[in-house]
Amino acid sequence: MRPLLAAIALAAELLLGTATRAAPADDARGLYERFYAAQNARDLATVRALFLDSPRFLWVSDGQSVWGRDAVLARMASFQEYAVWRVAPELDRATAVELNADSAYLHLPLALTLGESAPRADTYRFLVSMLCVRTDAGWRIAALFTTREKEG
Repeated sequence: MRPLLAAIALAAELLLGTATRAAPADDARGLYERFYAAQNARDLATVRALFLDSPRFLWVSDGQSVWGRDAVLARMASFQEYAVWRVAPELDRATAVELNADSAYLHLPLALTLGESAPRADTYRFLVSMLCVRTDAGWRIAALFTTREKEG
């Protein structure tokens, strides 16, 4: 009976115009939170599901353009072979730029720690910009742009 009541309530909200939809900026932040959690869990299946399934998916990293979801996942998998792998985003410094109701950029700094062992791990500072798009299956990452953060 509960599903029926929930469906009736949702229909009433839609008919009355009271249903609220999250802002694209909020959706982009939520998408990024799921993305970095999956990266830290080394869960490439979840990362794959968060990427737009398109040969036009783009990751620009270290001056290199990587096209397509499978190629990006292969590159990410090679980095995750390190014994130590941790992404620490500065979510409090994240800035979302809404493009329209179905797309937004999210820009934030992060620290990436990786290495063969904890004492030998290095930490690198990056700036990440992520293009997020709404699809029929939900919000997906359509492009990533990463660059080393420069001091000063």
